[in-house]
Amino acid sequence: MIVRYDRPVSRSAFLARRLGLFALVMLLVVVLVHRFGLVKTPDFVALVLVAAVPAALAVPLALIGLARLWQIGALGGIASVQALVYAALPIALPGYAYYLYDSRPKLTEVSSDLTDRPAWVSVPDANQQFLPRPPLPVGADVMQTEHYPGLNGRRYEGAIDRVYEAVRKVAAANRLVVTASRGEDYALPDLQLRPAEDGQTTTPPSAATGTPPGEEALPESGPLPMRRPDAIAALIGAAEAADGEPEGEARLQLSTRTFVLGLPFDAVVRLKEEAEMTLVDIRVASRFGPHDLGFSDEIAEDFLHALDAELLGISGN
Repeated sequence: MIVRYDRPVSRSAFLARRLGLFALVMLLVVVLVHRFGLVKTPDFVALVLVAAVPAALAVPLALIGLARLWQIGALGGIASVQALVYAALPIALPGYAYYLYDSRPKLTEVSSDLTDRPAWVSVPDANQQFLPRPPLPVGADVMQTEHYPGLNGRRYEGAIDRVYEAVRKVAAANRLVVTASRGEDYALPDLQLRPAEDGQTTTPPSAATGTPPGEEALPESGPLPMRRPDAIAALIGAAEAADGEPEGEARLQLSTRTFVLGLPFDAVVRLKEEAEMTLVDIRVASRFGPHDLGFSDEIAEDFLHALDAELLGISGN
């Protein structure tokens, strides 16, 4: 008589694999649609937490499947291991976010100038739903100084126009999109490209000096320090009256998203021309929630380090 052995099957192991795979696919889809701006951040957070629920259920079911394999040799060992692998990312992402929430200072923004934070050109506004962004808590400056002591403004020995051009270049290279600006006319390097005031036309230097076109006029003497010409001062005064920015100051407001998850942040860069130097300060804020998870400091530090590299040789602290 032939005895046929039927191996038992662990149903919990195969159910765990289905739950883990569902959670992983859901998480990947949610991250992709949020990264490309198809889902708002509050909805993204809610969906990530929803995806963690089946992943959390898959873990004990997978462990039961492994236990059944050890005890009675039930089928489902491979399915249990696959379930644990699938459930790892949907559980790890909220876990890592909680770790950052608990270990980083509870701030919604950081600034390189704590005594005079750069003002927003246009105050960021978004439908925050169940993730409102509260005002900064009492002692936020002290908290930032303790946790992020390396976040400081920059001084560059150069005119504001050169630094302004470098700021825009670094912003574009670091996925920072300019959304608004103030004092931009003052920081433009080519004053002859600005629109003339009261319908007047700007005369090229060659026409004023009688130099043939294509040839550069030679100065009668070496360069001497002089005050700004009245025409240039008038242009700067008109620009200041137009946008309300003090003379010698410009601001750029930027928006960006983190590379992987696409979390939105807003930033403003302020440039001040003082004597023969240009001071640069940055302010970065999260758009949603009561905590920036430390990303604001990373964005600000990366931007300032990239700006140092762009203006290598003329920076100082």
